[in-house]
Amino acid sequence: MLKNAYARMYSEISLEIQQEKGSMNKVASYLQTHLSGEVLVSEKARDFFSTDASVLSVKPSFIVYPRSTSDVRKVARFAWQLAEKGHVLPITARGSGTDQTGAAIGKGIMLVFPAHLNRILELDTQQKLVRVQPGVNFKSLQETLYTHGLFLPPYPASYQYSTIGGAIANNSAGEKSVKYGSMLEWVDKLEVVLANGEVIQTGRISRKELQKKKGLATLEGELYRAVDGVLNDNPELIDTYFDTIKVTKNSIGYQLEQVQKRDGSFDLTPLFVGSQGTLGVVTEAILKLEPYNPHNDLIVAGFDTLETMSDILDQLRDLHPSALELVDRHLIDFAKKHSDYIFSEELVPPNNTPAAILFIEFDDKVKRARSKIVKRALKLLRTVTENIDYTTDPLEQEKLWAIRHSAATVTNYDEGGKASLPIIEDGVVPPENLQQFIESIYDLFERHHLDSAVWGHAGDANLHIQPLLDLSKVPDRQKVFKLMDEYYHLVLKMGGSIAAEHNDGRLRAPYVKMQVGEEVLALFQRIKDGCDPYNVLNPGVKLGTDLKDVVGMLRHEYSLAHLAEHLPRN
Repeated sequence: MLKNAYARMYSEISLEIQQEKGSMNKVASYLQTHLSGEVLVSEKARDFFSTDASVLSVKPSFIVYPRSTSDVRKVARFAWQLAEKGHVLPITARGSGTDQTGAAIGKGIMLVFPAHLNRILELDTQQKLVRVQPGVNFKSLQETLYTHGLFLPPYPASYQYSTIGGAIANNSAGEKSVKYGSMLEWVDKLEVVLANGEVIQTGRISRKELQKKKGLATLEGELYRAVDGVLNDNPELIDTYFDTIKVTKNSIGYQLEQVQKRDGSFDLTPLFVGSQGTLGVVTEAILKLEPYNPHNDLIVAGFDTLETMSDILDQLRDLHPSALELVDRHLIDFAKKHSDYIFSEELVPPNNTPAAILFIEFDDKVKRARSKIVKRALKLLRTVTENIDYTTDPLEQEKLWAIRHSAATVTNYDEGGKASLPIIEDGVVPPENLQQFIESIYDLFERHHLDSAVWGHAGDANLHIQPLLDLSKVPDRQKVFKLMDEYYHLVLKMGGSIAAEHNDGRLRAPYVKMQVGEEVLALFQRIKDGCDPYNVLNPGVKLGTDLKDVVGMLRHEYSLAHLAEHLPRN
């Protein structure tokens, strides 16, 4: 009956789809009669979902709030049938719209998950696993886990208002990732709706099971055949590329190197994590968890020079801190000027702001072991600086962390037409190049007559910077692309990646080839074609967008107004 219903829908709609005006309302009307969730076509709703946290804007045709996996499957199947006859209606999956690369916007159908698919379905405290829907709020999940003595470590800075689905889509990371890694390491299994509406479950399977999957006469079978073919045909190319990137995080393209193990076992999960909805739509996830220790020790240290800080970073990393974060002098001075925050005069003397401040946290479960490591860290720090604050008191720690979170003064800046733009905010380099990386950023901003402010993950050498520009002015719009080009070349020259934890999306898609090369890019395209032969799923994200496209999508003003309720911080 379902197949016949879709056939009737298609036969009527395909006659109208070429007439743009009114055709989307007709599509929405048909879908509404077959979905349990809601479908919106109002101009205001479409305007709201035309932006995310990026500098880009694309207006969807209509919005769908799915209530179940079945709803997602029906939408995908419907779009597939249209695509088979040459009428591509793109599908974009969206959480809370915190994506900074333009991956949460798109033409066609916008699937919005937080409205209904927002539940924690199952929690197994013995195996330390949780099964969730993609629209669940990261903070809500985290708080629930805390009550059971567990937590999900790779939470991003936006965890208070972002979704688990978004974290999976971007392979997110955060301040704890120096010890615990990125989201990929914490995803056990996924339920995914493929481009044609098929539902699959990912997980590691044996070589024998892989052969059975490859024999399926379905899109799932085609997917396994495509991925296996890419891996078997290009082992040296894949190994060479991924071995060359000597960084702690890299979300560019697809994580091919983690799909197949030496024993021949196969798992598509790494392929979907970080794919930004371009290969399939995640409708459920089973996540691995870590025991939570509410007691930790925090050391905050100021350094007179970047060189002094860099001299001891390797030794601090070797102590396996749970966080090793950084803010620089320019960020502190900016926060002093543009906020009412009162900094500790011991850490930040009124007339002598440190060149950099490190936040070093230890969360080892055994207090005695933690104390021993902290003593080693303090001894090391005292060889290079006297500007040190150490505390185990949660309230004092919160005050000290507020210095790190003062980056929000920059990210939320929006005055006189100028706004803080997330265009070059996620580069990562080999840890030994961190000092050179920061100094090169200063040089870049000085050449373009811009104020610089740097913050981020010193332990991962993953930095965030956001220039203040006015997108309503042509010179500033041109400067966006000059900065991007120079910055990405700078990062790659140092052996880094242009996207560490925020992914590539539409914004960085034109530069993916510059990082991976033409041959690896072709492998990514083969994976995309095998999963989504009609290019329905988030087209233009990761692949298929050039600079001319980005210019056309660039906003004429930028703000985070749709996130203001949450006071975004970074």
